[in-house]
Amino acid sequence: MFERLRWLTIIAPAVVVGLIELLSDTFLDPYLPFPWDTLIVAAAVLALSFAFSTIAFRRIDALAGALAARNVELERRIATARALHRVSVAVAALDDVGQVFQVVVDQARDLLSVDVAALLLAVQDGELAFAAGSASEGTIDRTGSRPGTDALRFVDPVAARAQLAAPLQRGGETIGLLFVGCRETRSFDVDDVETLSSLANQAALALENARLQTRLRELAVVAERERIAREMHDGLAQILGYVNTKSQAVESLLESGRTEEARFQLAELAAAARSLYVDVREAILGLRSPIAPETGLVGAIEAYAERFAEASKLVATVEASRAARELQLAPDVEAQVFRIVQEGLTNVRKHASARRVEIRVAVDDDGLVVSLADDGRGFEAASAGAADWPHYGLQAMRERAASIGGSIDWTAGRDAGAIVRLVVPARPTATAVPGVIGAT
Repeated sequence: MFERLRWLTIIAPAVVVGLIELLSDTFLDPYLPFPWDTLIVAAAVLALSFAFSTIAFRRIDALAGALAARNVELERRIATARALHRVSVAVAALDDVGQVFQVVVDQARDLLSVDVAALLLAVQDGELAFAAGSASEGTIDRTGSRPGTDALRFVDPVAARAQLAAPLQRGGETIGLLFVGCRETRSFDVDDVETLSSLANQAALALENARLQTRLRELAVVAERERIAREMHDGLAQILGYVNTKSQAVESLLESGRTEEARFQLAELAAAARSLYVDVREAILGLRSPIAPETGLVGAIEAYAERFAEASKLVATVEASRAARELQLAPDVEAQVFRIVQEGLTNVRKHASARRVEIRVAVDDDGLVVSLADDGRGFEAASAGAADWPHYGLQAMRERAASIGGSIDWTAGRDAGAIVRLVVPARPTATAVPGVIGAT
């Protein structure tokens, strides 16, 4: 319809002028001699031009106003999207949930053009506690000492004549509140409500992420305690029991005067003590941070292999390609690879009866490849008649490999011994996000 009206503003003046000119030259010619006919035609053209120009300019002004309003709305939506992106990046990049909350309230105050923004978390019995705020000095009371039960306990009422709040929810449960207030009386539109709700969702996501991170750390501590308990049971407890038995045997032999047999038992007791010393030393090394930032994965493996060889009296060599030395993996991946190598060497010392072990680290199309090859008795002798093969150590290695998306297998060596081969996808390390405070 608007297309037809635009064309009408062009065609109608021409038609009207043509009709006036035709009438002035025919029927009205005797009554309108020159120059009156020309003046009437010119006046009609001017009047029509003014009328249709007014209509056209009003339409143009209306379209320009609508376009400007749409541009303002678009800029506002772009600003909201950028703010939500910044908050999302903060959730992913910042380790401190308090910093994420501060980003949320700062963005809420800026986007909604309000005087105060506060984020409150539900504690015992649903009572709200202050978590983060953004306002001028003296506007926020972090202790919540003002009367009432809602967010106004934490905010100067003068700064919150107009209010808007959005809940933080997790699984249908309200866990907090994002509150904004303004000194001037105003109404908040649907876009304001959606913006505040989106920011509240980001805050809830940050809180849930922090909770899950804490839970993961707790589970890691529990898993490490279980590992140490199993190591102590399988190694230290059994050897200490063996030492106790030998001590009693030596005492009995000495009482009966069988000195040579007692001396033999003491020699076995000394060997058990040396084995126990190695186990304890490996357990202590296992509790330390495996990889120093300046050392790298290959350097950490080389250093550990040297300590392992000295303690176990085995020959341990490390061969690594240049690509493997330059490859950078995520810290958690490097730590798990190191632990797998560590457990592999422990298995060689305890079960393989080997004299030499070779560690090779390389990179191929599948990713990082780490192999351990020993010259011991191999798997057939160790697993003969064992229904629960592989035993705990190898099962733990398999679980560690799976946790980082890798795979591990065991094969017999060409002449003797066994080969353990670990393959880990070469994933890039996390990098800092520019423009985000606290990104690491």
